[in-house]
Amino acid sequence: MGERQQILRHFLLIPFRSTDMMDKADPAQKLYNKMRLWEFPDQYVVEPTDGSSASFLAISRLDGSMSHIDEIPQCNSLRVPKIQTIYGVVGMLKLLAGSYLLMITERECVGSYMGYPIFKVTSLKVFPCDHALKGSPEEQKKMESEFSRLLNVAERTPGLYFSYDVNITLSAQRLHVLGDESKLLPLWRQADPRFLWNNYMMEVLIDNKLDPYLLPVMQGSFNTFQAAIGKDILDVSLIARRCTRRTGTRMWRRGADSDGFVANFVESEQIIQLNGYTASFVQVRGSIPLLWDQIVDLTYKPKFEIVRPDEAPRVAERHFLDLRKKYGNVLAVDLVNTQGGEGRLCEKFGHAVEPIASDDLRYLHFDFHKICGHVHFERLSILYDQIEDFLIKSR
Repeated sequence: MGERQQILRHFLLIPFRSTDMMDKADPAQKLYNKMRLWEFPDQYVVEPTDGSSASFLAISRLDGSMSHIDEIPQCNSLRVPKIQTIYGVVGMLKLLAGSYLLMITERECVGSYMGYPIFKVTSLKVFPCDHALKGSPEEQKKMESEFSRLLNVAERTPGLYFSYDVNITLSAQRLHVLGDESKLLPLWRQADPRFLWNNYMMEVLIDNKLDPYLLPVMQGSFNTFQAAIGKDILDVSLIARRCTRRTGTRMWRRGADSDGFVANFVESEQIIQLNGYTASFVQVRGSIPLLWDQIVDLTYKPKFEIVRPDEAPRVAERHFLDLRKKYGNVLAVDLVNTQGGEGRLCEKFGHAVEPIASDDLRYLHFDFHKICGHVHFERLSILYDQIEDFLIKSR
C-alpha cells in the first residue's frame, strides 16, 4: 500500500534556470534564537537571552493575553517559577474557553540552506492558558478536554523545520528574485503561506506586533550531503515542503476541492552548489486534480468515487492555471494504472486536461507499475526520453 500511495498522485516537473550565487535574505529585525521561559502560576514570561531586547514577553495563563514587561516578576517561596530554555514560539491556538501556546523546547541542526543553518524540531510542547475554564459550564469543559487531547497530537507532529535567518518556505529561485524591499521584511511576511505550517497559529503574535518572535515553520523534510565529481565537491540539498491546503491523512483526503487545490501537495526541490554557483530543480506532486473520494473500508483496495464528473474540466483548469502562475511551464506526468478504479481516474484526468493542453502545459501518462514493476527501474529511461524535449525547452 505504500507504493500505491505514490502512484495515485500525478507528478509535475518544473525546471528552474541555474543561477549564480543566491542573494541572501537579510531581514531588518532578527529573530530570537534562544530564550528562557519562566512559568509563574499566573503567567508565562519569555526572556530573550541574546541581549538584543530590554523587555520581556508576558502571556497570561488566564486568557492568553500578551504584553511587554521591563523586568522578570519577583520570586518568593509562594511564587517559585519553573524555568527552561526554549528555541522558538510557534504560535497560539485559541479555543472556546482558553488559549494554548506552542513552543519549541528542543531542536537539532540538520544542515544549511543558502549558507544559513536549518533546524529540525525535536520537541514541541503545548502550554495551556486556560485558567478561565474554572468558571466554564461542564459541557464546555468537556469539549475543551477533547480539544486538549488533539493538542497532544500536535506535540508529536513529525517533520517540522525552521531557520532563524532564511525562509525555507521559498525555493532558491524565489529567494533569488525577492526584491530588496521584500528582503528587509520579517521572515513571516516573506513566507509562502502554502508551506507555512504555523500560519494560523501566528495570528495572535502578528496582532501583537511581535515580529522578533514570529518563527516560520515548515512541515516536510530536509537533507543535505556532499558528493565528489573528480576533484570537485558538490553540496546537495533535498527539500520537501508539504502544503497546508486541503490537508488530511491518506485515503481520507483525496483529489481536489472546487478551487483546484489538491490533497497531498508537496513541493520538492533539489539544490546543487559548486564553486559559488547554484542550480535548483523543483518538482511538485499532488492528488489527481478532480473531485473524487476513496471510500475507506476493510478491503485491500478501497473503491474510488468520482464526484460531480461534469465539473472535472473546470477544476483541472483552475489547478493548472495556479501551477502555471507559480511555476511557469508545466509537464504533468500521470503514473497511475490503466485498470480498475485507477484506470477510470486516469481516463477522466486525461480528458479534463485535453482542452487546456498547450505548448506550456503538457499531459503525459506513464503506467509505472506495468512498465517498471517492482524492480525494473532502468525502464524509467523510457519516460526520460519522452519528456527530455520539454525540459530542455523550459530551461
